Amino acid sequence: MVGRKHTVAMAPGRRSEIALTLVVLAVPLCLSLWLLSMVGTVREHGSLEFALPWVPSLGVSLDFLVDGLSLLFALLISGIGVFVTLYAGSYLAGHALLRRFYLSLLLFMLGMLGLVLAGNLITLFVFWEVTTIASYLLIGFDHSSETARRAALQALLVTALGGLCLLAGLVLLGMVVGSYDLSTVLGQGEIVRSHGLYGPILILVLLGTFAKSAQVPLHFWLPNAMAAPTPVSAYLHSATMVKAGIYLIARLHPVLGYTDLWMWTLTLVGAGTAVIAAVLALRQTDLKLALAYTTVVALGTLTMFLGSEASVAIAAAMTFILVHSFYKAALFMVVGIIDHQAGTRELGSLGGLAARLPVTFIAALAAGLSMAGFPPFLGFIGKELKYEGALAIASEPLLVAGAAVFANALMVAVAATVVLKPFWGRLPAGLRSTREATPGLLAGPLLLAGLGLTFGLAPGLVAESLVQPAVTAVLGRPETVKLKLWHGINLPFFLSVVTLLLGTTIFLGQRRLRSVFDRLARLLPVSADHSWDRALALFRHLATVQTRFLQHGILRHYLAVVFASVAIVLLWVLAEGGVLSMGLSWPELTVKEWAALVLVLTGALFATTSRAPLAAICSLGALGVGIALIYLFFGAPDVAITQLLVETLFLVLVAMTLHRLPVLSGAHIAGFRPWDALLALLVGSAVSLTMLAVLEQPFTSPTRSFFEQAAVAQAYGRNIVNVILVDFRALDTFGEVLVVLVAAVGAASLLGQRLRGGKAAGGKRQP
Repeated sequence: MVGRKHTVAMAPGRRSEIALTLVVLAVPLCLSLWLLSMVGTVREHGSLEFALPWVPSLGVSLDFLVDGLSLLFALLISGIGVFVTLYAGSYLAGHALLRRFYLSLLLFMLGMLGLVLAGNLITLFVFWEVTTIASYLLIGFDHSSETARRAALQALLVTALGGLCLLAGLVLLGMVVGSYDLSTVLGQGEIVRSHGLYGPILILVLLGTFAKSAQVPLHFWLPNAMAAPTPVSAYLHSATMVKAGIYLIARLHPVLGYTDLWMWTLTLVGAGTAVIAAVLALRQTDLKLALAYTTVVALGTLTMFLGSEASVAIAAAMTFILVHSFYKAALFMVVGIIDHQAGTRELGSLGGLAARLPVTFIAALAAGLSMAGFPPFLGFIGKELKYEGALAIASEPLLVAGAAVFANALMVAVAATVVLKPFWGRLPAGLRSTREATPGLLAGPLLLAGLGLTFGLAPGLVAESLVQPAVTAVLGRPETVKLKLWHGINLPFFLSVVTLLLGTTIFLGQRRLRSVFDRLARLLPVSADHSWDRALALFRHLATVQTRFLQHGILRHYLAVVFASVAIVLLWVLAEGGVLSMGLSWPELTVKEWAALVLVLTGALFATTSRAPLAAICSLGALGVGIALIYLFFGAPDVAITQLLVETLFLVLVAMTLHRLPVLSGAHIAGFRPWDALLALLVGSAVSLTMLAVLEQPFTSPTRSFFEQAAVAQAYGRNIVNVILVDFRALDTFGEVLVVLVAAVGAASLLGQRLRGGKAAGGKRQP
């Protein structure tokens, strides 16, 4: 009765949630239908391009390119987005932050679509970073959980650091090609590969893609991202963020591929990632964590095959992208149902759920068979094609085939674990009240598993419409792809049989192998995840040390560092440019000019040596008068008058302020400071030499001619300086006046507080 009352009470809120889910569901559904309408056009014409102006002055526009590769990824993003949205509506029913979740999910979806459809390198990077921010919001959705917050921050930092490397690589690539238009870049492969910057470009781009697609040693953030809600995990692991790096590797294959550096880097990193992640997946007892590591296995496998230039290897990669997206999204949803209905996803606490969750078991079985590569599922075709592609790699077929067999065998064992362990065996007493999930939870995994079966029975539905155009786009040349369920008894079929037998053996001896792997793991000094924590702690320590050293709060030290740096840079530039050795012409001075110069030097000397504050300020005033005389002698009376007024006002204000301040003791007045004098001499010399060097250069300014002609005609003034300040740059002048006014108000406030504090303390005043 309590449950019924609760259901009735929540009915209005639940209806609004369903309406919200339907509205959100319409976005990926409409996008999927729109993209499906382009399949025939792309297959016939190769590509479609759209362009919208964005920053025309920088030559940046929102360019979109729809070819076979981008269409394949876009359909997966929007299509699986439909199932994930439908699943989330039931999984997060009643959640207080459901609207925020949908907003972040749509941002994530649109960011991924923008990334794969981008026709400009700058546009691509912008959407790349959108996915980084959106994934941070989704992984840390449960912000009350420390685990979720840590995982979100880790994913953000790892992928953002990779993003910085990618940005540098894309900028260099655009500089080499002379354009950031993706269509132009993809057609300049020979120029890029023969350029001296090819190596740095490749390394920077691959660092960005490896961070995004969780390649060893940057793989640790992806399993930790399982702290996100299950709908996020299903979407992130199957069709979105982790596939972004794979997409970019495939996208830039025509321009960066076909070299030994490309082939060996992708082959070794991909093979190592697949093998290591497969071992780590077998060690897990948390179903969701085990699936997360199998995603890393799949990403390593895709990276390994994309290093090849053989068309069958690329076809295997494109087919496996489809296969993996279908079964991985379905299995994550199945694990979410188990956790949602049974309250746990630990293998040791599960068993016998087939009788309680029969429909869920059917979905799990179908997705698991596709993951293991059993016929007649699409996974079997993909596995056969992977082995055929591995054997076609001319450089190291045995290495690639061996890594693929070992990783796939462990994938078979993990698939059997996820599918059989929770549903077979004895039902624990605590799970006897478990009930089947709602249709909203079941629809996604059932339909996705059904797609894996349908396309396995009729592979032609995706071969010519999706896989073949994608392979053509990756290789940059027309290719023909045929997918068949039965290829006959050949070497790939033999390797498939070996994989299934080895995977079954590993599954049966899973406990022993897990204990062996655990003992081997203990021999390692530290894991990648712990290494990241140590690196982050070291970074924070270094930040603390440098902050303590640089940001010590002493203003005069800040100024000294700034002035010294500027002076050293100026002198270095002058020396490198040969200005100091070319001989600067010193103008002949008249008696009155010498007098002004002596006044300036005398004022500077007394200002730096005087022990009395008021005397030092008066010396600065004398220095300012000397500068005003120089302005006057060289034909700038208005500037000279301004200088005199400023100096007089400054002297009066400082004198009045000093009169009200407490008397400084002798300990606070250091007198002559040799280091300060040296710094002043260094800065003065650097600035003076710079000015003399500037005067040696021929001066032509188109703005000077403009102001000379426009001062009278447009501003009705003959004083060009005044006209510039009050007419042509009136807003700038107003802003400067406003800044001075704000500074004056702040200074008056601080002085008022200081004076009130001095009165309260009964301090003596400056005489």
